[in-house]
Amino acid sequence: MGENYKASLWQRIMQNVKYCISGVWNDRRTLLSVKILKVINLSVRSFMDRDLQMRSCALTYNTVLAIIPALAMLFAIARGFGFQNLMQSELFRYFPAQRQALETALTYVDNYLAQASQGIFIGIGLIFLLWTLVSLMSNVEDTFNHVWGVTTMRSIQRKFTDYTALFMLLPVLMVCSAGISIFMSDAVQRVFEGNPISPMMHRLLAFMPTVISWLIFTAAYYFVPNTKVKFKGALFAGILCGTLFQIIQWLFVTGQVYVSKYNAIYGSFAFLPLLLVWIQLSWLITLAGVGLTYAWQNFDSFAHNDKVKGISQTYSNNMAIAILALAAKKFKNHEPALTRATLITEYDIPMQLADKLLNNLCQAGLLQTISQQSADDEKAFQPAFDPDELTINSTINALIDQGESDFIVEADKRFAKLLEHIAKQRRDQQKAIDDTPLLDLI
Repeated sequence: MGENYKASLWQRIMQNVKYCISGVWNDRRTLLSVKILKVINLSVRSFMDRDLQMRSCALTYNTVLAIIPALAMLFAIARGFGFQNLMQSELFRYFPAQRQALETALTYVDNYLAQASQGIFIGIGLIFLLWTLVSLMSNVEDTFNHVWGVTTMRSIQRKFTDYTALFMLLPVLMVCSAGISIFMSDAVQRVFEGNPISPMMHRLLAFMPTVISWLIFTAAYYFVPNTKVKFKGALFAGILCGTLFQIIQWLFVTGQVYVSKYNAIYGSFAFLPLLLVWIQLSWLITLAGVGLTYAWQNFDSFAHNDKVKGISQTYSNNMAIAILALAAKKFKNHEPALTRATLITEYDIPMQLADKLLNNLCQAGLLQTISQQSADDEKAFQPAFDPDELTINSTINALIDQGESDFIVEADKRFAKLLEHIAKQRRDQQKAIDDTPLLDLI
């Protein structure tokens, strides 16, 4: 009896595990528990399939490279506002056990600023500073887009202008935030001194860094990916990851009192391994939040995504032709332009397949993206030329000929006879294809 119970229990456990891993995607119920399980499932899939552990290591390296230039820009702007001593004291307060290491780093910052403001080096130093920071943000954007499956990146000009503006504005906000915190603390102390609610006001004020973390993470998840992100998903991930980040930061700052134990091993470099661990964990939390935002927004359309990976070329081309015909019809009838959301919600096309086919059609020169004024402000698609000229023949040719060809000289010579035969067969097949306009078929 006991053995049968154990076997039955084990079988139920395995069934539940199988349901959580794959079976949940076949569950069409709209229960909250099913939705939460799908979001968790897709979040874990996104983290594992996108190799975010390795990408967090790369971003850690980029961050370490950008620390001195970032501090240099921060202190340069802080000097302009007269907050240099304030920023320095804040750093010492966060890292009480590493005062010597911070003083050394700030010495490097002072030397960097001094060299960058003298002679011919002023231009080179400024360019290197901006390049380091823009490179870091570019890698962050590429990683966010990789999680979202976005292949269209921002232009170089837009990256440079957006990131430069961000890094010019961020230190100002940080400096103002630090000043406001001190001002609010003094104001609370003066107004509520001796008042019973004074401790509560101080606790609320102490909670402000967590709220600021929520806002920063939410803004990053909402604005950085080069795609339309729903604010609710970004806010949920921002609150969760902002809280985790504050916990990690608290553990790191609190752990500084024990850093002396590492001095026997690392000596003056004792701060470095802890800093790298903290940066690594921070990026892991950040990228996990990107996956969570992606899962929150796209779990409804993920049911068939596993099958998309094994889709045949013929079926892929057929679906691409159908999407092009739909876009042409909407354009011809003066209807709202085709969007990615329309394909996913109205035609039940898996999200990953919709992105792949729309990207293929754009690269083949058959579709072009446009901006439309709507509540979602989502990117839309329309035919790249007159819809009346679109035929099955021309569409298939454009899709097949997409990409580079005839660049392997030696192979082209050796397989010339075979390649010519294949080309002849293709021409013969094209003659048999009905050249009916796409608009007549949808």
